[in-house]
Amino acid sequence: MTSYTFTLNGATLTALPSGALYWPDQNLLAVSDLHFGKAERLARRGGALLPPFDTRETLSRLDQDIATINPSSVICLGDSFDDLDAASALPEDDRLWLSRLMAGRDWIWVLGNHDPAPINLGGTHRADLTVARLTFRHVADPAQSGEISGHYHPKARIAGQSRACFLLDQSRLIMPAYGSYTGGLWCDHPSLTAVMRPTALAILIGPRAIPIPMPR
Repeated sequence: MTSYTFTLNGATLTALPSGALYWPDQNLLAVSDLHFGKAERLARRGGALLPPFDTRETLSRLDQDIATINPSSVICLGDSFDDLDAASALPEDDRLWLSRLMAGRDWIWVLGNHDPAPINLGGTHRADLTVARLTFRHVADPAQSGEISGHYHPKARIAGQSRACFLLDQSRLIMPAYGSYTGGLWCDHPSLTAVMRPTALAILIGPRAIPIPMPR
């Protein structure tokens, strides 16, 4: 078993080793913080020059998850693009690849802080979205429960190696960044310990999803 299944607010969910989340009862796949176009944005703004393959690497991983699961709905939990200009600058081949993945599915773009406005790639745009007993939003709201969010790119160490991770407690799930070239925030950062309960788990992703107590 490479994935990790758990229950949140009565919903049975599966954390995939890719960093995606699957909700079988809704046939729904969720991903967060794709950050398409990160290398392009950095180059455009005179920052570090990274190999310009991040979008295609992320699309390839998303393609594999969609091919395996065949979800009827896909939710992208904000910061899907590194900025709005990156959405406009998406190469035609990548635009067509993304359009093929979107075809025949309910595709929801939840707005993030990097992409706070609708993009012209189809799908539905929402500030947040409630499905059955769970609410999907970009940034965790400590006053709410039964929520799934992203934004923080949590990461933890295991055997001396850094791994991106989900964070899970009785009230919420914070998802890892799905995109390539995305950094991360250590689990013991005050921004994360402030919203996660002391009993929280970190579900590390990689070859398989591994739950450990959330480092503090």
